[in-house]
Amino acid sequence: MTIFDNYEVWFVIGSQHLYGPETLRQVTQHAEHVVNALNTEAKLPCKLVLKPLGTTPDEITAICRDANYDDRCAGLVVWLHTFSPAKMWINGLTMLNKPLLQFHTQFNAALPWDSIDMDFMNLNQTAHGGREFGFIGARMRQQHAVVTGHWQDKQAHERIGSWMRQAVSKQDTRHLKVCRFGDNMREVAVTDGDKVAAQIKFGFSVNTWAVGDLVQVVNSTSDGDVNALVDEYESSYTMTPATQIHGEKTTERAGSGAY
Repeated sequence: MTIFDNYEVWFVIGSQHLYGPETLRQVTQHAEHVVNALNTEAKLPCKLVLKPLGTTPDEITAICRDANYDDRCAGLVVWLHTFSPAKMWINGLTMLNKPLLQFHTQFNAALPWDSIDMDFMNLNQTAHGGREFGFIGARMRQQHAVVTGHWQDKQAHERIGSWMRQAVSKQDTRHLKVCRFGDNMREVAVTDGDKVAAQIKFGFSVNTWAVGDLVQVVNSTSDGDVNALVDEYESSYTMTPATQIHGEKTTERAGSGAY
C-alpha cells in the first residue's frame, strides 16, 4: 500500500441541457468508457472516480463543495465534453480549494469525415467548451493545470499522472507535523514568522521539542530496532556503499587519497 491508495481524483464532465437527454446519455457513456480505460491502462498513481455530469450551476457548485469536504479527494480533473457555459462554473471554482486539472481531449481520435453532422458537432465540442472553460479560469485567475491530447495517448497519461502525484503531495502535506529540537516555545506565533507562513500556505505545522525529549527516545531504542530499520532501508532502496552496514566506507578519487 502506498500513500496514493489513500486518495482518489474526481473526474468531472462539463455539459448543459441544451442538447437534450440523448446527447447527455452519450456524454455519460463516453465518460464512463474513458475513466475505465484510464484506470486500467494509463498506470495512474490514483484511482479516477467519475462524478455526475455538471450541467447546471447548482450541480457544479455541489461537486466542488463535496470535493472540499472529502478527505479522500485529492483534486478534480475536468473534461468539457460539450460546450458548457463557463459562468455556470464561477461559484464552484470560487469555493474549490482542491487542485484542478483541465483535460482538453476528444472522445474520437479522428474526425469521421464521411458521416460528420451537427449532432456529432454538438456532442463533441471540447474545442469550443475547453476554450470557454479556459477563459473563465484565466478571468478568475484560477490556478490550475491543463493537459491536452487524446485520452489514449501515453504522453497525456504521463502528464496526468505527474499532476496527480503533485495533487496528492499537496493534500498529504496538510496533515504533516514537523518537529524541531532546540527551537523556541511551541505554538508561539509572534516568534515563528516563517513557520506561521508555512502553516497558512502549505498546511503543515512546525513546532519545537526539547533536546532532552529526543535523548529519551534515542536511549529507549534498542540496537535490534535500529538494525531492523536499516535492513528495511537496504532492501527497499538503492543505497551507495558508504551508507550500507557492510559497505565500503572509503572512496578513491583519481589523483587523491582515501577520504
